[in-house]
Amino acid sequence: MKASELREMSDEQLEAELAQAQQSLFHLRVKAQTDTLNAPSEIRRNRRTIARVYTIQREREMAGGNKPDAE
Repeated sequence: MKASELREMSDEQLEAELAQAQQSLFHLRVKAQTDTLNAPSEIRRNRRTIARVYTIQREREMAGGNKPDAE
């Protein structure tokens, strides 16, 4: 999924997409261990989607002024 598509999503939709991608990655890793994975590139694609979601969530957190307490 492209970053532009993810940026159009609401926070709740991003959370759902993240959960779905993480679950999918888990299943792909299980398939890889049992030698039933047909397209190993799917693992990389899922990992990158997860990273994109985390990046967009962090961008929104920084733009919203929600700074973690440093003290």
